[in-house]
Amino acid sequence: MSVYRPSDESELIVIVQQALAAEEPLELIAGGSKRGLGRPLQAPHVLDIGAFSGIRDYEPAELVLTAGAATPLGEIEAALDGAWQMLAFEPGDWRGLLGCTEKAPTLGGALACNLAGPRRIRQGAARDHFLGLKAVSGRGEAFKAGGRVVKNVTGYDLCKLMAGSYGTLAALTEVSVKVLPRPEATRTIALFGLDVARAVAAMTQGLNSAHELTGAAHLPADIAAGKAMTMLRVEGPVPSVEARASALRHALASFGNAEILGDDASLKLWREIRDVAPLADHRERAIWRISLAPSAAPALIAALAKALDLKFFLDWGGGLLWLAVPPAQDARAALIRAALGSGHATLIRASDALRAAIPVFQPQARELAGLSARVKESFDPKRIFNRGRMYAEL
Repeated sequence: MSVYRPSDESELIVIVQQALAAEEPLELIAGGSKRGLGRPLQAPHVLDIGAFSGIRDYEPAELVLTAGAATPLGEIEAALDGAWQMLAFEPGDWRGLLGCTEKAPTLGGALACNLAGPRRIRQGAARDHFLGLKAVSGRGEAFKAGGRVVKNVTGYDLCKLMAGSYGTLAALTEVSVKVLPRPEATRTIALFGLDVARAVAAMTQGLNSAHELTGAAHLPADIAAGKAMTMLRVEGPVPSVEARASALRHALASFGNAEILGDDASLKLWREIRDVAPLADHRERAIWRISLAPSAAPALIAALAKALDLKFFLDWGGGLLWLAVPPAQDARAALIRAALGSGHATLIRASDALRAAIPVFQPQARELAGLSARVKESFDPKRIFNRGRMYAEL
């Protein structure tokens, strides 16, 4: 396997054009922490774009940061910390989950996979913070879209198209993102001992209140030190947070006595939820990520528990279900998706054999699959980038 490491855009274009002429696909990596996501690749060569790194422009007053796509998230977060700002979409660090601890997650990788953590319920997904890009398509052509300002209209919103494409459309070289101020204080209202249905009811009540929650998650007893824990996060200026946390605790009194966790405990707890840490240590199990209506979560979990040995937790107020199932059961994608009905089930971690044998991403309806194929044809007609990562391709 050849590894190509372009140092600038002109070298990148030459490499892609050579691969295009030979019709030899390339595995596109930057930090490499997400190589285990998606289907096993059909690529004989690696294109390492790690040289496209470093913060190019950061204007705290304008709430905009521009950096090379391969810039490690740790470097981005350190720069933002200095100005008391943050990536509001809260991208997770899945190295522990995917068993790839030696590689650094990058800003471009988070955007390409459209990753967002617990704050998504309030701040939206990664694509909602993706302002601009520079990239090279699978045709070997450089292009750019968007810009360095929040209000920017330059034609089609290609940023949203690239977000969630898993590197199958283009090689990102530079990205611009919106950033926001970090909250002064964080409090977590924790309820204990609730079953799934009661937990979803409590989270729904909290999210529908006027207290502006930025996180709502539930850990069942078997992964929460023996006692189920339902958590609701409040962030903002200190006086506001104190008042809202107290009012929310009182409003949820019918669900039992709640504790209010302070800054340090809250930050640790929500970082673990963001990184899927409650399931990361179950190395022998396959991990599924399921998006669904919160009201449907209790019935789905009950139905699956009759057929599968589940470990799970809920995020996004019940709208995101993380499942871990043992090897003897991890191929039951049809069962999981049939029980789900409307929603999306994605296989996040499994053996290469399983990821090659079943659809990793939710199968698309015929019309949507046709649209996806036309988009792919426009950017990468020869399937040069990450061939087969999302769906099997010839």
